[in-house]
Amino acid sequence: MSGGGNDDGRHLTPGPPPDQPPHIPLPRASVEDTGRPLPTLTDLGDPAPRPAAPLVLEHRVLKALLGAWALAACSPEETAAVEEHLGDCGVCADEARRLREAVGLLHPAESLDLDPALRARVLEGCLERRPPRIPVPGWATPYDAETARLDALLQDFGDAEWHAPVRLRWFEKDEPTSRRTTVAGVIAHLLTVDGLVAVALGLEDPMGDVAADRPTPAARTDAYWRASHFPPTRAVRAPWREQTHVLVRTVSFAGGDGGGAGRLAVPYGDFELPLRDAMLDRAFECWVHAEDIAEAVDYPYEPPSGSDLHQMVALAARLLPTVLSARRRAGLAAPPPGRHLVPAGEPGRSLRLEIEGSGGGEWLIPLDSPGAVGSAEHEVAHVALDGAEFCRLAAGHVSPAEAAAGQMGDRAAIRDVLLAAASLSRM
Repeated sequence: MSGGGNDDGRHLTPGPPPDQPPHIPLPRASVEDTGRPLPTLTDLGDPAPRPAAPLVLEHRVLKALLGAWALAACSPEETAAVEEHLGDCGVCADEARRLREAVGLLHPAESLDLDPALRARVLEGCLERRPPRIPVPGWATPYDAETARLDALLQDFGDAEWHAPVRLRWFEKDEPTSRRTTVAGVIAHLLTVDGLVAVALGLEDPMGDVAADRPTPAARTDAYWRASHFPPTRAVRAPWREQTHVLVRTVSFAGGDGGGAGRLAVPYGDFELPLRDAMLDRAFECWVHAEDIAEAVDYPYEPPSGSDLHQMVALAARLLPTVLSARRRAGLAAPPPGRHLVPAGEPGRSLRLEIEGSGGGEWLIPLDSPGAVGSAEHEVAHVALDGAEFCRLAAGHVSPAEAAAGQMGDRAAIRDVLLAAASLSRM
């Protein structure tokens, strides 16, 4: 190989002969040493032109610009003049603050979440084009929708969110009660209580070999938490999600709306519910605890769609007479006037429960006996609440005294019914 190339065939610049020193270039002369005039800033071009002098406006003009400033409609010069003036004028500063708050009300922050009713509308459109061979029963669709919404919320959670503290709240013996856990602990709670429905359907119990002291939701949850060597983590999402899918699939194959599967008893330890009501109960609790989780991670969460919310409210309204009767036996509610129970199937004193807004409706709640029939002719009281507010009352998140309710009629009956609604809550 010659000295003008290398092994890969590239040519190199020939160096000096071996008997001469290497050539080193001389340093370049500075422009100051040449005698030539130095270039001006105009010749070079000023990359940062000086800002124009601020506007000098009268107080009345600046005050008139406050509305446009609050709407971000001023020019940069006007904005600078107004903001400089606000630092010196307290009256205008107070007015500017009020205007900015008013503008905030005109442009409320919108949630990035989809409308809860969107899923139902999309499914309805799909099913109109191609009806399912095995439809989901109407009483199971709220559970299907609410578990899907919660699963979507959990999808992007990191470790910090899964371990965020959550406080479960409910009413017990007319007193607010709470229990501290984490987001993962809440999903573990839903997994174990949904397991009551799974066992009633002959499916595998998510508790496995863990034995609870009593077959109640609270006892099963406590046993599951105690059996965990470490606090529940994101790993609990997969079995909970799979169980929700299996439950919806199983009740669909079990007969749907036209079959007798909806009447299957689901024991809760202290009471039992037919399967159709148990699925609504699980949908209701899924939504309530999804709100607990969203609150813990500071994320917006909307109530269920109107049709699903209506079914949940209707379930609570059906349960109120039985709960009211149990509270009377326990001495927690006033006895009926004259201590006379109305025979089953007969009309008796009634309270009109009016639920406003999405999912609303009216229900006549018999007051004297769970077997009595609500009657408009025997109406003694009227209560009106928003649908989501009533559900939060039934979940134990709002006390009866704080519930935003329009009330008219027998005060004792109203108090008993509101307390009965709060006592529907449990861990």
